[in-house]
Amino acid sequence: MIPNRPGMVLAYSGQIAGGRIKEALAAHGLKPAHAHVLMLLSDEGPRGQQALVEELGVDPSVLVAILNDLEKDGLAERRRDPADRRRHIVEIRDRGTELVGDVHTAVAAVEAELFADLTAGELATLQRLLARVRPGADDEGCPGDD
Repeated sequence: MIPNRPGMVLAYSGQIAGGRIKEALAAHGLKPAHAHVLMLLSDEGPRGQQALVEELGVDPSVLVAILNDLEKDGLAERRRDPADRRRHIVEIRDRGTELVGDVHTAVAAVEAELFADLTAGELATLQRLLARVRPGADDEGCPGDD
């Protein structure tokens, strides 16, 4: 690791964190993108499919694949908007809500281990700094977890 190259350090740390979170989520039968969608639906409620595409910053086909998987597993459902039949509303199902609790617990355990050497203040600073890292226009918000 090259300490004077913050992008390299972030990339390396991101690989470690991503791998651990992916493993923790896999224990619950989820991929990170699927968990991300469930967490959004749980935290913010039902939303239009197009709104989810925009919020996640993904290609519509990526979201359709994720939603297909979530529906097949009984975790979320799409239904036609009664006010506009061309629009789909996506909402979490009871089974998905239960699973989100397990997801939060699993991610919290990974984060506790990853950030064990940081004080609460340092962790808050890290979160503020990471929020300021600017993605490029072509960066995907929520990968499809190929």
